[in-house]
Amino acid sequence: MSDTTSSEADVEQAEVLLRNRLRGRVWELRVVVLEGGVVLRGYAFSYHAKQLAQHAAMRVFAVPVRLNEIQVRPLEWPESGEPGP
Repeated sequence: MSDTTSSEADVEQAEVLLRNRLRGRVWELRVVVLEGGVVLRGYAFSYHAKQLAQHAAMRVFAVPVRLNEIQVRPLEWPESGEPGP
């Protein structure tokens, strides 16, 4: 996916699919599409969840993850109040 070939709707649809695959392990997930890859942003309860997000993103977007900026915060709950894994 590149900026010129992906629409915002495509990215949003892929983000929803990615969130569904992660089943609450990562919250406030955002994906930024760059030329030749993506950047992941958000929060995870563990490094394992961060890694799962990276592998799932590579499958969903079919491009490399250029940067995984998901922050691990094991003792914090999402602001939404939804329970984690």
